[in-house]
Amino acid sequence: MKNLLIKLKKPTAKHLELGQLGEKLAAEYLKQSGYRLVATNFTTPIGYSLSGRQITGEIDLVAYDESSRPFTLAFVEVKTRSSSEFAAPQAAVDRRKQRQIIKTARIYRRLLRLTDEPFRYDVVSILLNPATAPQIELLRGYFSEATYAQSRWQQRDF
Repeated sequence: MKNLLIKLKKPTAKHLELGQLGEKLAAEYLKQSGYRLVATNFTTPIGYSLSGRQITGEIDLVAYDESSRPFTLAFVEVKTRSSSEFAAPQAAVDRRKQRQIIKTARIYRRLLRLTDEPFRYDVVSILLNPATAPQIELLRGYFSEATYAQSRWQQRDF
């Protein structure tokens, strides 16, 4: 008898399915709000941990807000929750996550030579409750790099 290799589809964790659904809803919502999507799930190495392990940064959605003049490049973090009982979805975009997004966005802008274009950091907050319609909120300019400005002699262009 031959050995049969059967590939089973790995089940996706519920929180990952929720996140993927949220990103799809956010992309559609942004398109309806005057955004033009240019990248999804942009991932790049952003540094190394103290133990020497490579750290990777990710931006959920990169889009141009064409409803603003001049057009503004938006780096969008999507947070999806099934309940806001403990905290609103955007509360998960803490200082550590903001620094990670900023580093990743700097690399994106440098790679595509977009250093002179206006840009900002947005968050899309999504509540998915099976009993109600999805609640989607766009938070334009949720955080900025000014919060993390270093003195001039410490600045490095990542």
